Amino acid sequence: MVNAKGGMLGRQVELKITDDASNQDTVVADYTRLITQDKVDLLLGTFSSLLNYPASAVAEKNGMLYVEPAGGAPRMFERGFKYLIYAQPATAPKQADVMLDWVKSLPADQRPKTAAYPTQDDPFTRPVIETLQAGLEALGVKTVYSTVYPPDATNFQTIASALAAKKPDLVAQGAVFEDGVGLVRSLKQLNFSPKVLFQTSAPSNAGQYSDGVGLANTEGVFYTVSWNEKAKTPLNEEFVAAYAKAYNGETPAEDAADAFAAAQVLQAAVAAVGKIDQKALADWLHANSVETILGKLNWDATGAPQSQFLLAQWQGGKVEIVMPADRATTTTIIHPKPGWK
Repeated sequence: MVNAKGGMLGRQVELKITDDASNQDTVVADYTRLITQDKVDLLLGTFSSLLNYPASAVAEKNGMLYVEPAGGAPRMFERGFKYLIYAQPATAPKQADVMLDWVKSLPADQRPKTAAYPTQDDPFTRPVIETLQAGLEALGVKTVYSTVYPPDATNFQTIASALAAKKPDLVAQGAVFEDGVGLVRSLKQLNFSPKVLFQTSAPSNAGQYSDGVGLANTEGVFYTVSWNEKAKTPLNEEFVAAYAKAYNGETPAEDAADAFAAAQVLQAAVAAVGKIDQKALADWLHANSVETILGKLNWDATGAPQSQFLLAQWQGGKVEIVMPADRATTTTIIHPKPGWK
């Protein structure tokens, strides 16, 4: 899309893509080679806080702007880096703020009284759930169960049994994908369905999630998301169409949208500065906002974004944005969640 419009600074953009195999040593080697041997002009980050943490350190050491699409763990922004920019609406501890806002909006007699918090031991999911738990406890919601399970967990019967015994009104799970599907399946087997179910990332995997839990069992499930395919944001319609053309009519995943937004951020900085000057690019982004397919993004001195995620809910076999009100695609919010099918 960029090259069709003349590229950047009058030059066609060439993408160099490496496969880090989700390995920290590999990602460090990849970015070191891109900078020192390939002499690339610009960098985009990889996927996850786990990988972006060491990769961004390589960029910082070499004085290169590092715009990353997926790495919101708090420790990313605690190192005093000057070249790091996170191209999502908010960091992990802020991701569930909009979920907390929804609970606050409920009449007192409709709010959950008890809650449970199982989460994967992941640098992204844990801060989301820990912050949500603290916020709900401050509202008077009693915690009846919490646990942290390893990333390679595949059996969720023990956790599901504990939840079925405690019967919390609200379950908030720090789930990446398979663990979110696994817990729903286990809860269904035990016939325990909480009135409110919130999962971090798992439900955003659209068709994979609905296939995994059964389309009918997605009904009423909440999650937070950075992007909405229906949003009237710059280039969003073109992005969705181009993705569908490239991938047999598929709707883009959130991860793809985040990556596109990161490229928009990088492009905006280059266009504004007018040259490849890493410090000037970073300084410009710290001082300005950028309109992306995710909405308007802006950052503090650490590179942490200062906006807000969207609260999404599965309704009638598709995803609707339910909060904030000015970004909502429906005025309906399903509560309580219906039982399993």
